[in-house]
Amino acid sequence: MDAAAEHPFAYLVALRGSTYESYLCRVAAEHKRMGFGQMGYRKEKASRWVSGEHTPSLRAQYAMAAVEGIPPEAVLAHGWPGWLSLAVPDDHAVLSAPWTTTATVHALEIAGGPVDRRKFLITTSVTLGSTLTQWSGAAPASASHTTGRRIDASVPARFEARLEHLRHLDDHMGSGEVYDCARAELRLITHALRTDSYSEQVGRRLFGAAAEASRSAGWTAYDSGQIAASERHFATALRAAASADDPVVAANTLAFWAIQQYSTGNPRGAIDLVEAALATAPRLGSARMTAMLHARACRAHARAGDARASARSANAALDTYAHAGPIDDDPSCVYWFNLGETHQLLGSSALNLGDPRQALQHFQEASTAHDAEGEAYNGDDFPRGHAIYLARLAETHLALGDVDAAVETAHTAVARMGGVTSARGSSTLDDLRQKLSRRRGVPVVADFLNYTAAQ
Repeated sequence: MDAAAEHPFAYLVALRGSTYESYLCRVAAEHKRMGFGQMGYRKEKASRWVSGEHTPSLRAQYAMAAVEGIPPEAVLAHGWPGWLSLAVPDDHAVLSAPWTTTATVHALEIAGGPVDRRKFLITTSVTLGSTLTQWSGAAPASASHTTGRRIDASVPARFEARLEHLRHLDDHMGSGEVYDCARAELRLITHALRTDSYSEQVGRRLFGAAAEASRSAGWTAYDSGQIAASERHFATALRAAASADDPVVAANTLAFWAIQQYSTGNPRGAIDLVEAALATAPRLGSARMTAMLHARACRAHARAGDARASARSANAALDTYAHAGPIDDDPSCVYWFNLGETHQLLGSSALNLGDPRQALQHFQEASTAHDAEGEAYNGDDFPRGHAIYLARLAETHLALGDVDAAVETAHTAVARMGGVTSARGSSTLDDLRQKLSRRRGVPVVADFLNYTAAQ
């Protein structure tokens, strides 16, 4: 694996067209100039930073920041290695630029450009907090444009219809192909925003479509294992949602961004994102969508190990969902959320918190929810999600000592994932195989491990 894709420092050195040794030589010269004395600059030093074996001293970081034109207070605020993203122009344009329509269109152009293959987070708690603060305080800017060919409301309507189809294609095909499609849509919408003439109303719908395209790109990038690209897309989607004055696409973006955050080691950031989304609940006008946000908060709190807060959010999700109306009356982006999905999320949370009995109860209720038509979880419509939930159910059976049920469920999970591209799904199944491997001495487990190793 290319080190530049795995660590911010390696990426920055590659971005500068340098080598570890030549880059550290510049840092060492600055270190001495700043009165910090001599600093070694052999490449082994940088290799230890990238591997995580060592962290550069604060003085070395100050010298590096001076080389990059970053103020020392930013080093303290963001910490190592988070502050390094401040030295990447494209990251800065997405995360730190002013919240104006001009800056948003520029961010959309960056997001629709070459694929960012970095596999690490580019945000810190500081940049996430700043992004949320600026979004919540952003006033809708003028979205009209007076130069170029004139377009009417039929253009954003067509984009909206195409994006609706993309959501469902992602459910059945997986993220790999859909990510490319979402980025292509994003480029088309951005081109219209940049070059066409339109009214304020049409402009807001175009920005709303851009926000949804960027959200879709963010989700499919994450599901494909492109962590930095995912964050760029989500941050850009939030900017475009602010320009559109669209609370629904903003809340949906925050909910999906929260999944990425708690799944990549930052549950506190996920909690902040979901709480920001929940603050918009009065503007959403949808009990279904608000219940989804509470269920997402339940997952974030569970990942943070806070059983009490997770339980509060679980109860809020179920209580709020009880007031949900017909799904056709809700925003189209929550077509996938029903009572069965709620129980799947709550079961996953219970499993994270080490309560497999509670998890099993929720997983069973997900399939048997029958308070109203269409409330049971429908795995046929969501093969990737179903495979992931089945893997969690198998883990639950294993934790309860029912090895036969665990293996039977694991086989079904593998079959459901077949043909759907998803790094997230593959990782979940790999984790399950690792847990089962501890029972390799059981014949049915050994057979499963041998079968899946050959896939």
